Amino acid sequence: MMSYVNLLFDQEFVVSLLAALAAFATILTLAYPMMEQDRLGNRLKAVAERREELRRQAREALNQRKQGSLRSTPVGFMKQTIEQLNLRNLLESPGSREKLVRAGYRGQAPLYMFMFFRFVMPFVVFGGALFYLFVVSKWNIPPVGKLGLSFLAGFIGFYLPDLYVQNVIDKRMKSVMGAFPDSLDLLLICIESGMSAEHAFNKVAGEIGTSSVELAEELALTTAELSYLPDRRQAYENLAKRCLHPGVKAVCTSLIQAERYGTPLGTALRVMAQENREMRMAEAEKIAASLPAKLTVPMILFFLPALFVVILGPAAIKLMETFK
Repeated sequence: MMSYVNLLFDQEFVVSLLAALAAFATILTLAYPMMEQDRLGNRLKAVAERREELRRQAREALNQRKQGSLRSTPVGFMKQTIEQLNLRNLLESPGSREKLVRAGYRGQAPLYMFMFFRFVMPFVVFGGALFYLFVVSKWNIPPVGKLGLSFLAGFIGFYLPDLYVQNVIDKRMKSVMGAFPDSLDLLLICIESGMSAEHAFNKVAGEIGTSSVELAEELALTTAELSYLPDRRQAYENLAKRCLHPGVKAVCTSLIQAERYGTPLGTALRVMAQENREMRMAEAEKIAASLPAKLTVPMILFFLPALFVVILGPAAIKLMETFK
């Protein structure tokens, strides 16, 4: 034990360790930009594909003059499995498509992937639980109890895709609402400078991408829908549905009223920007107010024992030496 302590205080060892850490940090700093993915480029590429899809739908609807969805459906192993077993009605809940859209997964392919994992995950989790309880663990549980726990784990596995999608939605909405007041300020400047709604949304989407890639994607998608959907009101309603936030809904309502009645947008957007900024500040104050309660347990478990050791340690050592 003393050899390890002496090694920690050895000058050559400390210098070598610091040099190794500095070299590792230098390599990591140089390699990190190469490993970083272009998230904004990927998102804007997906929006461009959505724009081309809307354009194709409008062109085909104009040529064929008939109603119905013209979206091409994906083909693959997951889709074939779901359709051959006739599981779509069983695995697709009423709000699945809307949840996937709010998470940023659009089209038929993510829907079939979501249903496929809903079908597969209970069996995977059930098998993993059986292997762990019967082979790995040493718990004294009867076989019937282990089997019951495995069935319970399989039942929970059915909801794991929903938990994953909900987690993606929460992260996405947090990013969107963090940059939304700033985007409203930019949108206000663009509108007051004389830009149309499509050009304003497109301009703000390009500028806000450095702060929130998700918000840039939503605004760019709204620009595409404003250009190709027959009803502009539907584009604003789709934006409100995808974000599900009171501030976004209020802004979309103002935009719809301006489209319908021809009212000026400047004053409404200025008020909405101030309200959204106040909502963001209130959310930050709420999080800050909850920190003392959250820090109570870590302080009791980690800070106070170390504090007691520092304060009472020297006195305890002196008492031990005195009585010895």
